[in-house]
Formats: sequence, structure tokens, C-alpha cells
Amino acid sequence: MTNVYLDDLRPCPKGFTLARSVEQCIDLMKAGPVNILSLDHDLGLGKASGYDLVKYMVEKGLYAKKEIIIHSANPIGRHLMWTLLHKHKPSHLKLSVRPQPLAFKI
Repeated sequence: MTNVYLDDLRPCPKGFTLARSVEQCIDLMKAGPVNILSLDHDLGLGKASGYDLVKYMVEKGLYAKKEIIIHSANPIGRHLMWTLLHKHKPSHLKLSVRPQPLAFKI
């Protein structure tokens, strides 16, 4: 099983496979079981968001096996994703919110 980290800017944490877009994340989820899924909301202007991924997951019943972490710094995006996941996720699936700030090197 793999762990997937969806984010367009942040570096990928150790032990995770990076997805820079919703499409990449869906491909990884379809390729095999995902143990932990960590989600950002804002993935670039004009791009599908983490919330779009969550809507797809709910529609298809496609979830991580152990845990979903929402790491987005966007408070509205976090709330939207958490609310939809909390309502529809399987009961055994852990749902966590751990916002991570964006850090830019100058």
C-alpha cells in the first residue's frame, strides 16, 4: 500500500508519493490501495481543487484505507472537504485536519 500527498507547491513528506494534480491523485488511487491520503485544497488557478477530488471520491466510493489528512492552509477549503468527507466516509476511516503553512524560498 502507498501513501499519497496531493499538493501543487509543498515538498512531499518522506513516506508519501506526490501527486501535483487531482488527475495524478486519482490515477494513483486507482493503481492500488492507498493507506494514507493527505490533501491540499488549492492546486493552482484554473485547476481542479482538493474539494473536486473529495466530491469524486464520494461519488465513486474511492477512499484511502486508513486515514485522510486535510493539510490545506485554506480554512474554507478545509471546511468544505472535511464536511463532505465526514458525512460520507466509511466509519473505520480516520479523518484528520493538520493545516500546513506555505513556505517560499526567496
